[in-house]
Amino acid sequence: MRHAYNRRMSSHPRSSTIDYAGLASDIKRWALELGFAEAGISGTDLGQDEQHLQRWLEQGHHGEMEYMARHGNRRSRPAELEPGTQRIISVRMDYIPPGTANAWDVLADAEAGYVSRYALGRDYHKLMRQRLQKLAERIHAVVGDFGYRAYVDSAPVLEKALARNAGLGWIGKHTVLINRRAGSYFFLGELYTDLPLPADEPASEHCGTCSRCIEICPTRAILGPYRLDAKRCISYLTIELRGSIPEDLRAPIGNRIFGCDDCQLVCPWNKFAQATSEPDFSPRHRLDGARLVDLFGWSEQEFLQRTEGMAIRRTGYEGWLRNIAVALGNAPRSAAIREALNARADHPSAIVREHVAWAIARQLG
Repeated sequence: MRHAYNRRMSSHPRSSTIDYAGLASDIKRWALELGFAEAGISGTDLGQDEQHLQRWLEQGHHGEMEYMARHGNRRSRPAELEPGTQRIISVRMDYIPPGTANAWDVLADAEAGYVSRYALGRDYHKLMRQRLQKLAERIHAVVGDFGYRAYVDSAPVLEKALARNAGLGWIGKHTVLINRRAGSYFFLGELYTDLPLPADEPASEHCGTCSRCIEICPTRAILGPYRLDAKRCISYLTIELRGSIPEDLRAPIGNRIFGCDDCQLVCPWNKFAQATSEPDFSPRHRLDGARLVDLFGWSEQEFLQRTEGMAIRRTGYEGWLRNIAVALGNAPRSAAIREALNARADHPSAIVREHVAWAIARQLG
């Protein structure tokens, strides 16, 4: 589903008196005032990234994410996705709230459920789109009518490549964007525009010989530098995949019930990660370290109520129980865990029953 705010790209001549360099500086300042951590501007050329994407798709590394191939080259050609686009304003927003339970501590507690740190609070999509819209309104107040479209993660956009070209960071060996001053714990958004703004210099790479992200991956999803097989990635398995999780990948998942952060947790650049001041990203329902048995006991109504407005809703209730069943199967043997699993053994969902049976067998040794 495409989520965007937009104003049709204009074909009318624009005043030649606009100071675009000054406007670009103002845009970056306005972005900070709206709560973004940084903004940058890029052009539309993504030729090398298009080739990389095509190879990745041809190798089948996208798994069931058919939407990655559905839009053809529009993902890597901004002016074909939104005709008239000349520049893309990329923004980033930090998302780790102060006081969040230490990620390593939660991963080490096999009876706790690990939720990727980005998903602990409010879903970021709507929040960032609204702020991009406000940024567009500020630009409009200066230049008058102009064409734009705002995107946050849900449209065919190569957001990391655009952000790199806008100077916001480089794409690391784990394929996540890294910023020298802020690590990688941030969201990205874009404002496609027909304004001929001056473009920023692309960010240079600074991974060097480090390979920690490749070595730490529990399921060996990072095949090599800049090569990710999404079919093996825990984020894909616990969020995108709708069917059964392959048996050989269940044990490596450990207690990760929604996403995975391991490749970011070991990244040396995240010593510079910045805490967010956005209260909406604060953990809800103690999900930064809740007990697996408690989460497994949620009814569907409780799941829908407690995850309203959160990214966790994306996995669906069936996926939620599937993921937790795997984590319970990986947990230390206990009567409480076996009791919780047995209570779901006759669940209406065949997917849930399958994973519960696997977990029970693990618990019984």
